[in-house]
Amino acid sequence: MNLSNLKPAVGSTKSKKRIGRGQGSGRGGTSTRGHKGAGSRSGTSTKIGFEGGQMPLQRRVPKFGFKNINRVEYTSVNLDVLQGLVEKHNLTSVDFETLNVHGLVSKNDKVKILGRGEFTAKVEVKAHAFSASAQKAIEAAGGSIVKM
Repeated sequence: MNLSNLKPAVGSTKSKKRIGRGQGSGRGGTSTRGHKGAGSRSGTSTKIGFEGGQMPLQRRVPKFGFKNINRVEYTSVNLDVLQGLVEKHNLTSVDFETLNVHGLVSKNDKVKILGRGEFTAKVEVKAHAFSASAQKAIEAAGGSIVKM
């Protein structure tokens, strides 16, 4: 056996339908294009979403709301998660790199610290944003915050 006599398994391939090769083939004459009309002629194409003149789905569906293109998306990290991280790894400060290394955020995320849960660790926390309750809890525990 070598590359010159390799063949696919029997029945695994089909030959393509050859159209426009005479009446005896069953696909001669109009060659599956039907009679007259734009679709029967060469060089035809339709726009994406065109539905034969019927009002396209894109235009039938109601549109509403507003998308602010300047919105800043934050990845949220709660205080109870931070507390667990500090206890587990004996950290003195928590910054973006720490959160990234431990899999809480991705490298292009912006981080916002939220105030769910108890926080007793005395650490410096660096993040892009803080909720008011998170800021209070961190400072009440003796820690400090730094906005990046």
